[in-house]
Amino acid sequence: MNGKKGSYEIDIPTTTKAKQLESCIKSGGQGGDGGGSPSFKGWMWSVWEFAKEDSNRVKFSLKVGLAVLLVSLLILFRAPYEVFGTNIIWSILTVAIMFEYTVGATFNRGFNRALGSVLAGILGIAIAQLALNAGRIAEPYIIGVSIFLIGTITSFMKLWPPLVQYEYGFRVILFTYCLIIVSGYRMGNPIRTSMDRLYSIALGGIVAVLVNVLVFPIWAGEQLHKELVKSFDSVADSLEECVIKYLQDDSSDYAEFSRNVVDEFPDEPAYRRCRKTLNSSANLESLAIAAKWEPPHGNFRHFFYPWSEYVKVGAVLRYCAYEVMALHGVLHSEIQAPYNLRVTFQSEITEATRQAAELVRCLGTDISSMKQSVKTSLLKNVHNSTERLQYAIDLHSYLLICHSDPPPDPSPSSNSKLLSLSLSLSRAVSYNVSDHDHQLNDHPLPLPLPPPPVPVPVPAESYHEMMRKQMKRLHSWPSIEVDAFEEEGGGGHSLPRMKALDSTAALSLATFTSLLIEFVARLDHLVAAVDQLAVMAKFNH
Repeated sequence: MNGKKGSYEIDIPTTTKAKQLESCIKSGGQGGDGGGSPSFKGWMWSVWEFAKEDSNRVKFSLKVGLAVLLVSLLILFRAPYEVFGTNIIWSILTVAIMFEYTVGATFNRGFNRALGSVLAGILGIAIAQLALNAGRIAEPYIIGVSIFLIGTITSFMKLWPPLVQYEYGFRVILFTYCLIIVSGYRMGNPIRTSMDRLYSIALGGIVAVLVNVLVFPIWAGEQLHKELVKSFDSVADSLEECVIKYLQDDSSDYAEFSRNVVDEFPDEPAYRRCRKTLNSSANLESLAIAAKWEPPHGNFRHFFYPWSEYVKVGAVLRYCAYEVMALHGVLHSEIQAPYNLRVTFQSEITEATRQAAELVRCLGTDISSMKQSVKTSLLKNVHNSTERLQYAIDLHSYLLICHSDPPPDPSPSSNSKLLSLSLSLSRAVSYNVSDHDHQLNDHPLPLPLPPPPVPVPVPAESYHEMMRKQMKRLHSWPSIEVDAFEEEGGGGHSLPRMKALDSTAALSLATFTSLLIEFVARLDHLVAAVDQLAVMAKFNH
């Protein structure tokens, strides 16, 4: 949102904005005569910023270059080239295809590569011998039919859900088998060809694994651990950021909404991090699969570490992040409750938010330090603050239904009037019916005089008149001047319509508080998921 009166605006440029800004700074000093030089400098600066974000990217690139160099030496030197011949090129292809960002992903890819190559070699040798024994006429037909069957079967099996994780292995089987069977047919010695290529593939795989494990290893388990802890901090920061802006916003100015991009808010960095948490499901699952292939390392020193529990905790955390994104939706909606109505529940909303964010950060700290702490007191404080918020909403619910005065409390004067009226009615009813008829026949009673008119106090200014002026001053929804509203012909029906609009605007506050309460309710499931992870991962107490 744009800068608003009464709110603090911290101009923290995003990564993209920072890149563009520094690019302009770097290229601005050259003027327009540099030709392609300014754009090249800007590109170099963006590359530098990308490398600074994560140093592991540079380490990974250097390791790939080192592995490819070591395998290429087998071709550059004559002795190994004379042993393997042209099949040594398979070592380079294996390193380029098998080398992954993390150690676990490399082990996973290496297993698929090795299994696929072995199966393809066995099938290639068997089918080649069968084709040779069938004769020169039937040999090409057998080879063609086998290639068709292997391509069909492997392509179908890699689509089967239980075997999706081995999809790369089926692709390796397909192209390795085809290359072995076809080249063996032309070269005349399929067994020799298959064995040389299998040796080359094994050599490339060994080099890739050793370099990835021994030179600046990047463990998928540590990446998964850090990503999950970062998601906890993002959700807590985004929750506090949203509530602070909602309570400090006096609706003096609204953001210009675009139909193309409605979720770009440069003054809310925590919002963007929380949005990344919602899209982290695939990343966490891939890291968990890769971490299962890794040996014990670092703080994860026992076998069969429960990496799948990290994915479950991330799923529960995303359910909490959905509520935070919904709160941001209320914050940036065009229907806004008046500022004086929002500050009515400011203390209760602030306290509930503070307690909830503190609990979320405590859970993230427990996972980061791998220690299991007692969170009973924090959870109790969160529930107490939420109950106080719920009680305040119930007590002032008339403000959220419609803008009307609160129900009047019985005063002593009104009680005395009601008491005197009830006594007079009791005396009137206590008359005997026959005596009353006799008195009417003998002495007709004069007709009672009408009661004097009770002066009805005319309020100096009605509530809706006051709200009409406040809308002009606060620009609450709808953002239209009241004088212009009356000039459009709404003068006769303006009061009911404004009353309906005021009620709709007040309901946005009820929506905001209910979403906050729902967020707190989901924290119970998050605490249970983290406790389950702590038990299975054997966190320290």
